[in-house]
Amino acid sequence: MGLWTFPEIVLPYTNTETRMNDIIIGIDLGTTNSEVAVVQDGRTRIIEVDGSKILPSMVGLADDGTLLVGQSARNQYVIYPERTIRSVKRRMGEDVRLPMGEQSYTPQEISALILRRLKQAAEDALGQPVSKAIVTVPAYFSDAQRQATRDAGGLAGLEVVRIINEPTAAALAYEADHETAKTILVYDLGGGTFDVSVVRLNRDVTEVLASHGNNHLGGDDFDAKLVEHVITHLKETLGVDPSEQRAAMARIVRACETVKIALSDAPFARIEEEYLLERDGQPVNLSLEVARTEYEAMIAPYIDETLEAVHIALKGASLTVRDIDEVLLVGGATRTPLVQTRLEETLGMQPRAEVDPELCVAAGAAIQAAVIAGEQVSRVLVDITPYTFGTSALSDLNGELYPYTYIPLIRKNTPIPVTKSEVFQTHYDGQTTIEVQVYQGDDPDALNNTEIGAFRIEGLSDVPAGNLIVTTFSLDLNGILHVSSREKRTGLETRISIDNATTRFEQRELDAARERIGALIDGEARDVSHEQRETVQANALIEKAERLLESANPEDREDLVDLIERVRDALEADASDTLESAVTALTDLLYYLES
Repeated sequence: MGLWTFPEIVLPYTNTETRMNDIIIGIDLGTTNSEVAVVQDGRTRIIEVDGSKILPSMVGLADDGTLLVGQSARNQYVIYPERTIRSVKRRMGEDVRLPMGEQSYTPQEISALILRRLKQAAEDALGQPVSKAIVTVPAYFSDAQRQATRDAGGLAGLEVVRIINEPTAAALAYEADHETAKTILVYDLGGGTFDVSVVRLNRDVTEVLASHGNNHLGGDDFDAKLVEHVITHLKETLGVDPSEQRAAMARIVRACETVKIALSDAPFARIEEEYLLERDGQPVNLSLEVARTEYEAMIAPYIDETLEAVHIALKGASLTVRDIDEVLLVGGATRTPLVQTRLEETLGMQPRAEVDPELCVAAGAAIQAAVIAGEQVSRVLVDITPYTFGTSALSDLNGELYPYTYIPLIRKNTPIPVTKSEVFQTHYDGQTTIEVQVYQGDDPDALNNTEIGAFRIEGLSDVPAGNLIVTTFSLDLNGILHVSSREKRTGLETRISIDNATTRFEQRELDAARERIGALIDGEARDVSHEQRETVQANALIEKAERLLESANPEDREDLVDLIERVRDALEADASDTLESAVTALTDLLYYLES
């Protein structure tokens, strides 16, 4: 269901009832998770609740009737889903009662318990009572939903000084001290809700021009697709259906959520649940690997729906893509690589995500609270990488198969520390050796970027083309980049560490990129024939060898010329066996010369 919203204008607050020294906290009351923040000494601070900056938006009752809020309720949900309530935000504004144990409660009451826990955490962290809060809601929330949120605050002992739209809060987190006017698009994909808003920022005014969204679309729906996948697997392979067993389903839901998160950074993730249920008195264990490509195919229709909403919101604001200066990512589900890729393709710009997408709304609420309290506020500062790091591969570039296609793994402006993995494939039968080059840059042609390291992994399995190689990039707070490649089927691994990676680029940005070749391909090139792969690789080797001729000594130069001619002759004769041996010989010589 698509929903529009009313434009929101945030102006300096002038309520004289709020004293300048009052502490006002900012709260993001989310569908899946909630957060609380405050501004201290001009800096935004996310307050930890039970040792975490994120409080699961779940409420439950223990065996003895003890109230459980947050992680403890989430842990219980696996065993006692009938005594636990989740995703209550989706029911705000409805005249319903939600069962929890033997009693039932209104959405406002359940939300109040979450708000109360956030209030308590703030008081513990600040060492003084807290009675006022800014609470955020989706831009499309109706008057009834907003009033229900305000009522929940009152039940929690909080005066809700103001309710502000989540995209407004996110914009404030990114641009608290903006000096120039700009128009931004806030793409907010949370656990249970989605909205996209067009926001205009001026020095003293933040205005939501238009929004569109769906209050029943989010990461929970991504989980549901994975759950369907698991149920189908259990039915087809083990002949069991867990659908009617609540405890088993709760475990599956939680496992799928964990896998979803893992697939944001890795190309594969496993679901392992021992003794999930029984069949004929025997335990049934769940063991299933999920590939990111499988997962992305499951959720692609949801992503398409969000992109349609982007265009509807732009139309509502009487703007086009060209009028947007920046795209901001909000909500944990935006960590899904497919979301960022599709947005970049659609809007022609890399979305900003340097502020934690799960925390930026709470941070923005705290900033608005500080403004109301008369404090000076700086924008949220985080450690980010100013550069993009990646490798090269044989893949499609501008409609043609190209061996130097740049594959970014860690993009610039990503918060650090960070670890990202991608899967590649060997591209000819029996390939037992690969070279991995590491680059810094943003050009789709790796030859136009800067090579900062390289290594070789040998002894791969003698198997047909398509052997999976998982490459992982990890960048720490000290600017050290760790790169590894691992054969998925055997675990054979080689790695390299590049010290002071981020600083050295500044000194080398104008350096010419050295010769390099990618010996891996990604999934997009799987349909290319074996003969095409051999030809492309051979031509790439010839090009690389010719570049070394000038610097080689006479003896090596003679060997290079001989091997180049062998490869060319094999190409002309279309002799696959001869070509493979010639390519191997030339590859070994190039490796020797570069060692």
